[in-house]
Amino acid sequence: MSSKFLEELSNDYEKLFETEIGYDVIIYAGEEPNIKEIHAHSNILCIRSKYFRTAFSNEWAEKKDGKFILKKPNISSHLFDIILRQCIIFTQFIYCGNIELKNLQGLDVLKLLIDVDELNVQQLISHIQEYLIEHQTEFLHQNPTGILETVYQHETFTDLWEFFLEKICEEPKILFNSNKFVNLKAPLLELLIKRDDLNMNEIEVWEGLLKWCFAQQNLDNDPTKSWTKDDITKIERSLHRFIPSIRFYYIKPTDFFYKVYNYKDILPRDLIHDLLEFHIVPGVMPKANTAPSRKSNLKIKLDSTIIQSNHIPLFASWIDRKDSSHYNNKNIPYDFKLLYHSGRDGFDAASFNRNCDNKGATIFVAKIQGSTQLIGGYNPLDWNGNVWKTTSDSFLFNFTDGENISTAKLGYVKTPEYAVYCSNVRGPQMGGGLICYGNNNWKNFGNYYPNIGIPNTSNTLSFTVENYEVFQVIKR
Repeated sequence: MSSKFLEELSNDYEKLFETEIGYDVIIYAGEEPNIKEIHAHSNILCIRSKYFRTAFSNEWAEKKDGKFILKKPNISSHLFDIILRQCIIFTQFIYCGNIELKNLQGLDVLKLLIDVDELNVQQLISHIQEYLIEHQTEFLHQNPTGILETVYQHETFTDLWEFFLEKICEEPKILFNSNKFVNLKAPLLELLIKRDDLNMNEIEVWEGLLKWCFAQQNLDNDPTKSWTKDDITKIERSLHRFIPSIRFYYIKPTDFFYKVYNYKDILPRDLIHDLLEFHIVPGVMPKANTAPSRKSNLKIKLDSTIIQSNHIPLFASWIDRKDSSHYNNKNIPYDFKLLYHSGRDGFDAASFNRNCDNKGATIFVAKIQGSTQLIGGYNPLDWNGNVWKTTSDSFLFNFTDGENISTAKLGYVKTPEYAVYCSNVRGPQMGGGLICYGNNNWKNFGNYYPNIGIPNTSNTLSFTVENYEVFQVIKR
């Protein structure tokens, strides 16, 4: 009964806002020619926001004819209207209406968060951050540099900052492959490459740093050209703050020779000497106080030549039928143990069954020949026997670009009675659709699962893969 009264009370306050009865605040939001005049009530605004309490008590606002006048040109009138309409909250017995965010795009929600931060509406700040983390993480791909810097500049966005920072560390190509990567501010880049959990090979970190550095100086990144002394000085100054954060000792010898040593003119001489000694003289260990390999600090230990650690949270989320961003590298409830690798064990069906039968739930991943496309499926049961098996939890997946997890497509079984077929003379078979006949002969007839872009061979020859792997999925 009490909740009914609270809802009615909330509706009454909604009507008060709409009818503007007794308003004593005029807010001009936006800039010409898109200024909107909004009428509100100072007592409600004061209860809701410390910003307004301060504004009205210190008389920041102009007062005219008994009404407070506030001008907020930097706040969108549309977003301000959302704030006032959806989030009037009161004291003890008063109901706070939920703000409607699902119709806003990710960048608009972030702009709203910035506006709410200026108005110091603490509960909304937490609520909007939570919403972005749970529902709108993909917009980070649109402008990772700008979004990171925006969030970094607002001290109250701690949850969002930590989430985005972890997201970038798990999937650094979002940022490092962005065409705006070179616009990243130096302190943010330094913060990132200092991270032990940055999921990149060290040579990739080094190459990314060089790309950024030469862009700052507007110079060609070509060590075979003769740089002037002035050029070398500029590059050295630009690189100086970052050098201690690069784990040079964990760069492979070939990469060191061709991709690091070539830049000896812009690197500290003692560093080059130490690295040459390390690579040439047997038994020489890295110098003291050298940071450990980033790979040793990653939460996921993955034995694979096809997928990266950032695929694993996605697989775990799909297995539990959660939103794709439900799990991250720190809270995955499964271990993924490599059972079979076609390059190691052979493409024949006998090898597959010998390694994968009677192992319970498994997930397999294949890389299509001559492409970056990854396909695969999840069998929550097992592979033993010669029989159809029933489950509603199996699925197929397709990454049109295996290096970019945002290209993933997912399809759960449509006909559970024909979810999985087990055979001693075949590799994995998902329904009457994706089938490995052994000896790298793959077909997909599109039966019993949705069409998610896996090559359909109903009217064509089979396709081949470079390799495929099968992982046992073990509940922790």
